[in-house]
Amino acid sequence: MKRKTGVLLLNMGGPRRQKDVLPFLQNLFSDRQIIRLGPALFQKPLASLIARRRAPKSMANYQKIGGGSPIAEITSRQAAALEQILADDGDFMIRPAMRYWHPFTAAALREMATAGVTQLLALPLYPQYSRATSGSSLLDLHVQNRKLGLNLPLQEIRSWPTEPDYIACLAARIQEGLARFSDGQVQIVYSTHSLPQKFIDEGDPYLDELRLTIAALEQQTGQQGRLCFQSRSGPVRWLEPSTEDMLTSLAAEGCKNILMMPIAFVSDHIETLYEIDMLYKDKAKELGMRLESTKGLNDEPQFIRALRNLVLAAL
Repeated sequence: MKRKTGVLLLNMGGPRRQKDVLPFLQNLFSDRQIIRLGPALFQKPLASLIARRRAPKSMANYQKIGGGSPIAEITSRQAAALEQILADDGDFMIRPAMRYWHPFTAAALREMATAGVTQLLALPLYPQYSRATSGSSLLDLHVQNRKLGLNLPLQEIRSWPTEPDYIACLAARIQEGLARFSDGQVQIVYSTHSLPQKFIDEGDPYLDELRLTIAALEQQTGQQGRLCFQSRSGPVRWLEPSTEDMLTSLAAEGCKNILMMPIAFVSDHIETLYEIDMLYKDKAKELGMRLESTKGLNDEPQFIRALRNLVLAAL
């Protein structure tokens, strides 16, 4: 019997409109894989409280990039491009499956079941594994597969930090970025989403896999960069240095030009479009430096080939 494979592109999702911001944050803070707000019974009420406090600032930030996140649209384009490139390799159905906002994993699974999918492949759009990202999405996928009564065979691609076409895409973005600076030395900075240090201490492989990606990239480019971490919040100890501290340190060292690469992000969203392209660029300017960022991978053809490689290798 011919097998129809459903490939789920797992990502966190993002609010499309201003009115989506509060419920998106409520969903995010309700996830105990990211943060445990006391006993499980209190998780959702406390998540709602935190979300209501943070929503006004988050809404203002999303307003600066057009009112909402483009991540759902970009992931849909990635899915369509991947489905097209896999057309000669088998019977594939590719859909986004978001963790915290539409289109949710359950909706993707229902659509696949209706279309006659006989097996599932989970492909997280997080090259480096962490329990807070890929881990949470994979857990949710297993739960929804059972909850909906589908129980379809499910295979996982847990991480892909050194996938050759992914590394080649990053290398090309570095070269394109460096070409924008006409003179003077340029410091490459890899900025990525932070994690509580506790996660790493408990064995989360995120930091080790980031280093694998950086080593593979630098071997290809011959350029050295420095790693820092953005988007941290709350009183716990986070991975260091923060991106803000890195900028301050580089200014003190006399750096004038920075090329910043969001090394673990494969789609543009609030952390690239606002934090890097606006917040950190302005901060660098205040410190007397010029900051440019590399373009997002999004639906770049070579990146879609990387995803195809991962699907075919897994199957």
